[in-house]
Amino acid sequence: MRYKVKRIMEPDYGCEERPENYVDMDKIILCDENGSELCIEVADEELYEKEINVGDLVTLDPGNVIRKAEVREENIENKV
Repeated sequence: MRYKVKRIMEPDYGCEERPENYVDMDKIILCDENGSELCIEVADEELYEKEINVGDLVTLDPGNVIRKAEVREENIENKV
């Protein structure tokens, strides 16, 4: 199934220090073609590496690994 990235929420740590090997995780709100929303967490670095941004279409594999979709679908883009 394809999802549209509706929102990316990056954590705000303020003045707090993070552990040395801490991985920043972003919350991603995805919307499917039926308008149902799904929230997942993805490493911030992974989103940058895969060039995933708000408005992009993505897929999730069985292990919930996010991948940028290659083809846009009108029905998803127009519903969100």
